[in-house]
Amino acid sequence: MMMLIDCSGCRTPLQLPQGAPCIRCAICGAVTHVAAPPAPAAGHADPSRGAVQPGWGPPPPPAHGRKRAVVCGISYRYSRHELKGCVNDAKCMRHLLMTRFNFPDDSIIMLTEEQTDPYKIPTKHNIRMAMYWLVQGCQPGDSLVFHYSGHGAQQRNYSGDEVDGFDETLCPLDFETQGMIVDDEINAALVRPLPHGVKLHALIDACHSGTALDLPFLCRMNRSGQYVWEDHRPRSGVWKGTSGGEAISFSGCDDNQTSADTSALSKITSTGAMTFCFIQAIERGQGTTYGSILNSMRSTIRSTGESTGAGGGAVTSLITMLLTGGSLTTGGLRQEPQLTSCEPFDVYTKPFSL
Repeated sequence: MMMLIDCSGCRTPLQLPQGAPCIRCAICGAVTHVAAPPAPAAGHADPSRGAVQPGWGPPPPPAHGRKRAVVCGISYRYSRHELKGCVNDAKCMRHLLMTRFNFPDDSIIMLTEEQTDPYKIPTKHNIRMAMYWLVQGCQPGDSLVFHYSGHGAQQRNYSGDEVDGFDETLCPLDFETQGMIVDDEINAALVRPLPHGVKLHALIDACHSGTALDLPFLCRMNRSGQYVWEDHRPRSGVWKGTSGGEAISFSGCDDNQTSADTSALSKITSTGAMTFCFIQAIERGQGTTYGSILNSMRSTIRSTGESTGAGGGAVTSLITMLLTGGSLTTGGLRQEPQLTSCEPFDVYTKPFSL
């Protein structure tokens, strides 16, 4: 449940996440408190008290045509769920957004364990706040990107709005104590608020991530590149689309598949298979349309899986790792990247742009 409050600076309505004591306005930069917090120490606020640090988030960009991104990579280091390539993924995605798509450095929020700012650690609360920041105050012409590389999982859905009976989830750094972030919440935070003229691209490099944004339509493509849009709108009639904007997501695999954390692709260091293949498609000039990107990603993963045989990368399935107590190194790369959208479109004629 979200509460609507007026910004203390510019009076813009802000959506306050449940349990959050305050929120920073992305338009004027003012911090609005639900209740007066304890006076913070000089310099930085005490994170344990939940007060937002004065410098949290980038300054407000120009009124129109803004580019903003949240890039999240979680390695779960020093735990039995550890992944090797997710922080690399985040760094590479940030570089791609800045150099290829002209995203300003100060309009990209990086969430990794390497961050020294406590509000940039990829905890459940910080990821939630970053998602709300991403869409807050968006206007026609804005381009938004949400990239996540980390563990994904599934949990039983009891509302009847999932075709397969399961909700897809993202696993923040503190998921074992704070819980996972369910696709229903991601859809409510990132998709439904998007007004006309605003474009959101999500890149989800995680297991069981095919419909991680709960978008209404999934592009089911075969090996020859032929495709059909599957209707995933809930039978309950609950709206999972936008408020007039555009939302499109590339994900690492289908809902019933796992994604690889592997060095088999780069030959140098560990990366998420989906992130590597997406960036490679752009760098090789295969990023003209959504169809060309999806085909390129699938072709690269398919050829890598066939060439590595049983020596593929570690499967980043949280469920599998919990059962085995560590990463698996068998089975090759058997994932198939997916494309979902708020509306069907011709994937071979619609130009791709961020």
